Amino acid sequence: MKLRTQIAGALLLALVLPLAVLAQKPKGKDQLITISTPQGDIKLILFDDTPQHKANFLKLTKEGFYDGTTFHRVIDGFMIQGGDPNTKDDNPHNDGAGSPGYTVPAEITPAHKHVRGALAAARQDDRVNPSRASSGSQFYIVENHDGTPMLDQVYTVFGQVVDGLDVIDKIAEQPTNGRDRPLSDIKMKVSVEDVKKKKIAKKYDYNYNTQALEK
Repeated sequence: MKLRTQIAGALLLALVLPLAVLAQKPKGKDQLITISTPQGDIKLILFDDTPQHKANFLKLTKEGFYDGTTFHRVIDGFMIQGGDPNTKDDNPHNDGAGSPGYTVPAEITPAHKHVRGALAAARQDDRVNPSRASSGSQFYIVENHDGTPMLDQVYTVFGQVVDGLDVIDKIAEQPTNGRDRPLSDIKMKVSVEDVKKKKIAKKYDYNYNTQALEK
């Protein structure tokens, strides 16, 4: 009986180990986003299970839509927000009101939390936007090291920073006015490159199975 149990255990282990190995080596390529700022580069990936947000962000990036826009709203201990085309003009008072002229349907997924470095879509509040549709271009990145769980399942989280968390901190620490607008423009340039998932996972200690950075 003991021998039979040992054999069964060995067989189970033999089945589990290959699955574990495969799980640690994601296949295929992913799009690695780089947001370049005066404070440094932020690198992030977009989630496959928020396909409309992912496709829209990639489209705008490839069109150069984000280049020259700024992080126009910065709150230390909370988040940094950008992606408004209005930030390209000379009127600082219309920052936060711009868009590409459309919204993106909500893709709020319980599995995606507002952890540190989470990429989420900004939107108008529920009073005028009960469907919680996202802005067509504005986004924010969680800077709080403990995350912002009060926003979970309220806004669409569609990506995760894999490198440059210190850069987010530096941006959040910039002096701002009473409207949380940085006193000096923090302009961005956004680019995308196809990179093997296996390379991203290894280089940035990113786990595609849990969609999180390894601790």
